[in-house]
Amino acid sequence: MSTIITVENLSRKFGSATAVDGISFEVEQGSIFGFLGPNGAGKTTTINILCTLLSPSSGTAIIDGHDCARESSEVRKKIGIVFQDNTLDKELTAYENLLFHSYLYCVPKGVRKQRIDEALHFVDLHERKDDQVKKFSGGMKRRLEVARSLIHQPKILFLDEPTLGLDPQSRTNLWEFISKLPEEQGVTIFMTTHYMEEAEICRKIAIIDKGKVIARGSPDELKKMVGGDVIYLKTSDNASSLRDIQSLLNLDAEEVGSEIFIPVIGNGDACIPKLISALGERVIAVRMQRPALNDVFLKLTGKDIRPESMSGNNEIKDTIRSYRRKFDK
Repeated sequence: MSTIITVENLSRKFGSATAVDGISFEVEQGSIFGFLGPNGAGKTTTINILCTLLSPSSGTAIIDGHDCARESSEVRKKIGIVFQDNTLDKELTAYENLLFHSYLYCVPKGVRKQRIDEALHFVDLHERKDDQVKKFSGGMKRRLEVARSLIHQPKILFLDEPTLGLDPQSRTNLWEFISKLPEEQGVTIFMTTHYMEEAEICRKIAIIDKGKVIARGSPDELKKMVGGDVIYLKTSDNASSLRDIQSLLNLDAEEVGSEIFIPVIGNGDACIPKLISALGERVIAVRMQRPALNDVFLKLTGKDIRPESMSGNNEIKDTIRSYRRKFDK
């Protein structure tokens, strides 16, 4: 497949803080690409550069053949965006929100109504088109934002934590609509998420932490990095248990929250009796599972997907807000 997004040695600094640190990756046209990492990892900063809301400090970002820094107007014609924060006008109806968006993107008058109707039907909101958005649930608002982002027929849709704050059923319903976009409308999806299970639908994934891409590949390729089964162990004394696991059993292990995370080469069933024998009465609970994407992140970083306090984070947020205000004008 052809490449529609190319990022090479991209960096962005905010004063003394480096939010994005020389990252490189490619996105195939018509695919769903996942950009995974914790808060403060550089995900949103990267998306803001790709969406022309920020300029890079160095490196290049190319969208469908156009440089994001030098050809911002052309790039904006190619993309749709659903930000983390809701940006709908709650006093307007669903239809009026989409109509206003069509004016902003100069959608020809002769096709406006057709495109709006098609987008509302696609996200199953056509029957509510004349209702004010303030009457909508969180899931309905998110679906409407997806519909709005499609009105000008973008080639790429950026989704920055699209299901953040939604209940499980709303999250599932939203992904049912999003996953259809590449096949039914030819739209490339670039998504970020804290929910690792959502990334299973991606063709390729890049994991970013502390501004650097630390792994790339398909979900299956990334899971193979963990090896065999994964054991999670809860003990009455994790510190001493962790030392014994490493010294007596020669196993890699990390403490994550209240549990000890142990990736096992091969079958974990054979390892559990050895752990219990070595740790004795300190063992409170044991669970085992096949590697998941979150286990990949744990193995690579020693941490779970987590909120992260980053030096310079307030400066980053303030700068992004100022760029957005300029963009809105």
